[in-house]
Amino acid sequence: MPGQRRTPRRAWLAARPHPGLLALIGFALLAWFLTVQLAAGMPPGPGAMGLGLSGFLAGWAFMMTAMMLPVLAPLLFVYLRSIRAGRSGAVRAARTAPLLAGYLLTWTGFGVLAYAAALLGGRLAAEAPAGAPWVGAGLLAAAGIYQLTPLKNFCLRHCRSPVAFLLHVSGYKGPLRDVRVGLYHGFYCVGCCWGLMLVLITVGVMNLAWMAVIAAAVLVEKTWRHGIVFSRAAGAALIAFACFVPAYPWLLPGLYQAPDMMM
Repeated sequence: MPGQRRTPRRAWLAARPHPGLLALIGFALLAWFLTVQLAAGMPPGPGAMGLGLSGFLAGWAFMMTAMMLPVLAPLLFVYLRSIRAGRSGAVRAARTAPLLAGYLLTWTGFGVLAYAAALLGGRLAAEAPAGAPWVGAGLLAAAGIYQLTPLKNFCLRHCRSPVAFLLHVSGYKGPLRDVRVGLYHGFYCVGCCWGLMLVLITVGVMNLAWMAVIAAAVLVEKTWRHGIVFSRAAGAALIAFACFVPAYPWLLPGLYQAPDMMM
């Protein structure tokens, strides 16, 4: 309708694609390609896929780039618009790159915890196979319950409000201001999505099908106008899913060691 005001989220969807956004999509697609290639020789299973910390973090960084960069598009759109129109494309690109670096740095830091969790999951599957499904069910239920908490809603509302974010970071100064912007948003993003990443660890870190499902869920809850309702529905679904795990432990490859693998 004429005169109807657009929300920032609708504005970036309707706007002509910005080169920075196109580059963001390109990086995400490249990361998906590299992740698929990495997963080809590493079927989902318990443990850290035989990788050390550095190798695991490299793979985790590819995964997070593939899964999380698309949801950064609304914020990046607003951030690029906040940079004065007189600035050249090279200047805007130079300021966007450290923002992405700071954002991905937070997820790489979370990868250290994911590595420890994967190692513990592999050990649990090998030494206590009867108890592993119950632990997995508890983790799934915890992730589902977190989706229903006020803290989840608080972090999600931050991710869904680029303008409020921009008002907060507008006072950042100095050569590392864009890295700080990425770190600031990244911490909220980790706070919003850590439960879903816990699900990824229980189903197997390199489980491509679950990676796609979780990436889609994150995108929907952060960009759809009913995203908060969807987030709660996803939490309820995870709790329901957890009820089936003790009877069907193979549903969680990240905590299940098949008999042939044990032999």
